[in-house]
Amino acid sequence: MDKIIKHEPDPLSFLKEFTPARIAIGSTGSSIPTKQSLEFKLAHAHARDAVYSVMDSEELTEILMQFNLPVLQLHSRAESRAQYLQRPDLGRLLDEYSINRLTDQITGDDVVIIIADGLSAMAIDENALALLQLLIPKFSAAKLKVGPLCLVQQGRVAIGDPIADALNARLSIILIGERPGLSAADSMGAYLTYNPKPGLKDNSRNCISNIRPGGLDPATAADKIFYLVQEAFKRKLSGVELKDNEGLLGE
Repeated sequence: MDKIIKHEPDPLSFLKEFTPARIAIGSTGSSIPTKQSLEFKLAHAHARDAVYSVMDSEELTEILMQFNLPVLQLHSRAESRAQYLQRPDLGRLLDEYSINRLTDQITGDDVVIIIADGLSAMAIDENALALLQLLIPKFSAAKLKVGPLCLVQQGRVAIGDPIADALNARLSIILIGERPGLSAADSMGAYLTYNPKPGLKDNSRNCISNIRPGGLDPATAADKIFYLVQEAFKRKLSGVELKDNEGLLGE
C-alpha cells in the first residue's frame, strides 16, 4: 500500500494575515506542495513580464493632458530593453533628441514630475494616474508651479537629475516602476530630489516605495510626497538629511 503523506500545518501560518510575502508555504516530504510550487512559477512569470513590459507613451500622453500641462516624450541612451538591463548607466542619461527637446522648455518651475518605466512599466500604467490626480492639485493649492510632465522610456532613477537641471526646476519627482518581487509586480516608487543636477548620489533623494493596491495607497503616498516637498523647500535639502517626521508633529 502506498504511504500517505500528510501535509503538516506550518507553525508560521498565522503571519500570512500580516503580509503577502511567500512565507509558511508548507512542505510535502522533502519538497514544497504542488500548489505552492505552481504559485511560485506564476509569480516568477509575472515578474518577468513586468520587467519586459512596455510603457505606452502615446496613450499616457493622452491621459495626462487632463492636467493642462505640457507632456514631453523623452528617451534614455539605452536603445533597447536588453541594453537597458545590461547597462544601467545608459538608463541614467538622456539621448541627444531628448536633450534638444528640453532646450526650449526652460521655465524655472518649482517642481518637475518625471514618469519613467523603470523595471515595471506595468506599475506606471496601473498607479501613476491615480497618484497624480491627488498630488498635482496639492501643488496648485500650495502655489507651487509644476513644469512639463516628462515621460521617459528606458529610464533609471537618476535620469530625473539631468531633466530637472535642463528645465531649471527647483525640485524633481520621478515616478518609476520598481524591481518586481514575487508578491508584487506592479509596485511604483517615487523619488524626490531638491536642487537636482547631474552627478548626485542616491543619498540626495527621498524615496516613497511600494505605491500600489495592496501596498501604499495613492492618497497616503500623495500626502507623504507633498509633506516631503514642503519640508524640502523649507529646509532647502533632500535625501538622508530630510526625515519623514510627519507622524511626530504635535508630540
